[in-house]
Amino acid sequence: MSWNGDEALTILRRRQVEQRTGLSRSTIYKRMRDGTFPPAIPLGGRMVGWRAADIERFLANPARYRASQAREPEMHGGGGEA
Repeated sequence: MSWNGDEALTILRRRQVEQRTGLSRSTIYKRMRDGTFPPAIPLGGRMVGWRAADIERFLANPARYRASQAREPEMHGGGGEA
C-alpha cells in the first residue's frame, strides 16, 4: 500500500489498532515491551496513539517486525542549525 503525506501522519487510537491488527490490548502492550510492535505516541494526558504507517508496516510482516523499523518522530520548526 502506498501512503500520501496525510495518510503517513494519521494517528490511530488503541481501539482502531486493536481492530486493524486483531490483537488485544494486553498483547499490544506486551509486544511493545518486547520490541515486536510499533511504539505508542503520547497524545497528552493518558491518551496514546500509533502512526498508521507504522501499523501498516507491522501488518505487512508481523512475525519479522522489530520496533527499530518504526519511524522516529520528525522535528519541524523551532530550531535552526548553528
